[in-house]
Amino acid sequence: VQLQASGGGLVQAGGSLRLSCAASGRTFSGYDMAWFRQAPGKDREFVAAISWSGGSTYYADSVKGRFIIARDNARNRMLLQMNSLKSEDTAVYYCASGKTYGGLSQVRSSESYYWGQGTQVTVSS
Repeated sequence: VQLQASGGGLVQAGGSLRLSCAASGRTFSGYDMAWFRQAPGKDREFVAAISWSGGSTYYADSVKGRFIIARDNARNRMLLQMNSLKSEDTAVYYCASGKTYGGLSQVRSSESYYWGQGTQVTVSS
C-alpha cells in the first residue's frame, strides 16, 4: 500500500488545518486507517483512527473535541480536520493503513499499521 499525506503547513494557535491522505495499491475500504504524529524528540503517538466502514472513530484524549477523522472509500481518501490548534499539536503527521483486512484489534497501536510519508504541521503561539 502507498500512502501520501498532504495539507500540512504553518498556522496560528486557534486556527484550523485539514490533512488528507491518498491511498493506493490495495482495496482501501477493507482496512482501518489512522493518523499518528511525532514531535521533535518525542515518540510517535496515536492521534485518531477510523474503522474500515467509517462507522467507528477513535481519538487521543489530547485531540478529542478538536479533531475529526473521516474517510471517503469511493475516493480512497482519508481526512483529518484539525480545529482549535495548539502549539503542542506541532508535529509531523503520518497517515497509516491497517495491516489486517476487516478491522484491527488494537487501533491505537503503531504496530498495527503500514506507514506513509508525513506532513509537517506547525502551530505558532
